[in-house]
Order: sequence, then C-alpha cells, then structure tokens
Amino acid sequence: MTILVTGTAGFIGSALAMRLLDEGHEVVGIDNHNDYYDPALKEARLARHLEHPAYTHARIDVADREAMAEIFRRHRPRHVVHLAAQAGVRHSLKKPFDYVDSNLAGFGNILEGCRNAEVEHLLYASSSSVYGGNRKLPYAETDNVDHPLSLYAATKKANELMAHSYSHLYGLPTTGLRFFTVYGPWDRPDMALQRFAGAMMAGRPIDVYNHGNHRRDWTYIDDIVDGVMRVLFRPATPDPAFDPAAPDPSTSSAPWRIYNIGRGQPVRLLDVIELLEKALGKKCEKRMLPMQPGDVEETHADVSALTRDTGYAPKTSIEDGIAAFARWYLDWQK
Repeated sequence: MTILVTGTAGFIGSALAMRLLDEGHEVVGIDNHNDYYDPALKEARLARHLEHPAYTHARIDVADREAMAEIFRRHRPRHVVHLAAQAGVRHSLKKPFDYVDSNLAGFGNILEGCRNAEVEHLLYASSSSVYGGNRKLPYAETDNVDHPLSLYAATKKANELMAHSYSHLYGLPTTGLRFFTVYGPWDRPDMALQRFAGAMMAGRPIDVYNHGNHRRDWTYIDDIVDGVMRVLFRPATPDPAFDPAAPDPSTSSAPWRIYNIGRGQPVRLLDVIELLEKALGKKCEKRMLPMQPGDVEETHADVSALTRDTGYAPKTSIEDGIAAFARWYLDWQK
C-alpha cells in the first residue's frame, strides 16, 4: 500500500515513516527542509529511512500547488498522513505569514490532492493548542475550541474546519489528531527539552516561564506513532447518532473525526526539568519568568475516545521517556 507522509524529515514524520516501512508499506515522503531549525538534524533523521527500497523522498513545499498536484498524480497514494506544518506558538508571533503559507495554503493543497486522487483516508495533525482559552480540564474533543490564543492554534482549528468541508462535499474520510506535547529522541531544537539540555550541558541558565508551574501532557514519541498507526487504517465514517440540532464537535454526519492523542497525565515543568537534570547529571540555574503571550497554564488530554475506538494505551512513563531523550541527546552532541 502506498502511503504519502508529509514532514518526513521532521520529528514525528520520520518516526512514523520508519514504522510504516518496518511494517512493509511503501512510503512517499515530502519535506521542504526549511531552516526554521538546523537542517542538519532533519538530514540525520531522514538518513534513517532514506535508503530503504520502499521509500521515495521529494524535497518540496506543501504550499507549492503544482508540485503537490504532481506528487498525487504520480504516486496515487491510498492513505495520506499530513504532518508537515509551520510549528511553534512563539514563532507565530514573529512570522505569521509562515503559518498562512504552510498551514493554510499547504493544507488546501493536501485536501485537493486527496480529493482528486480519491484517497481512502486523510489523517492530519491538529494540536492541543486549539483548546486555547478553554479552562475546562481535561480537554475533551466535545469541548468548544473557538477561542485560540495564537495564530498557530487558529491555523490548526482552521485545518479541522477545512477538512470537514471536504468530508461533507466530497465524502473524503478525514481524521484530525490533536497532539499533546510530543517529546523524545530526535525532537526539535526549539522544543523545551533540547533547549534545556543544551543550556545545562553548556552551564548556562535556563528561562523558565510561568515560574515552572506550567503543566503539560507530555507524550512519548513511540506512543504517538502507535496512536497514529491505530487510526490510519480506520477511515472516518459518518456518525449515525449525529444530531444537527445538538451537534457533537468531534463527529459529523460526514466521514470526519477528531481525536485527542496524549498520555492523559499532565506533569509540571519544574518536575520535568528535575528529571532532565538527573538524566544528564547536570544541575542548572533557573531564571523564573512570567507566562508568555499565547501560552496556556495547563494541557490535559482526555483520550478516552481514542482508547475506546482503537485500543490506544500509551505505555511510556515520563521518567523512562526523559531518560531515553537524554541518552539520545548526549549521543547526538558527540
């Protein structure tokens, strides 16, 4: 089965591509290899699966309409996993058009490609950021998500709406996964663990926003990939119980579905820093700072729907996950 995966030089995309190849699928990977962070890390991730005989790579931007249309025409994928996007809440405060181009125009190209190629299932990355100003915890897919606190979050909410329109108009099965704080080996340099680890190893102080009282639903990369695999081959179907007079925000009369994917166990940032200090064998100075614009105090995933429908059950503890990240980081920095 040919599966198109976007963002295969990225953190989640690379890990997913390796899993798909290990299970015998043909994978067509796309990545634009931009310089949002060190391209050398992207090349190193890609090298893990680039030479696999069932892997084909295209260095193109999902916002390139003609190039994307050609990929769909040439490869006719049966399933698509769309993970490529301009990531990062803080970066969206500085360069908003990066998000307009990649996350909106790029997603439009994905939807059109899937429609024209009659793809059996489009699985795409949404984000826990869509919950925004919502203060009801844990976050459930049935909650209101109409109050994003960053442009990044707004583009992810827009993706869910765009997907619904294609599911309704063309019968395209689409499923959005709201990822919660994915971490582990090979993660991004702009994410907390790599920033903290780099400062610790260099003896520099670290900036700790909200005085370290943030709580995040840290989810290990292997558990994320397992969840993606469980959903990928279960195309969304119309909900027979959907009531348009009292609509469920997570399902539809169209073949459209939304799931949270996290561990379901928030951990305080200061506790994560302590675990990282222990794993690296380094203590660090902490500069306690107030919360940044666009940030939220806590994320907590209700994953009961994903568990009910697919058997999803994350297995990696925060202690084991941080230790695995630290081992990889020390090796990567050699």
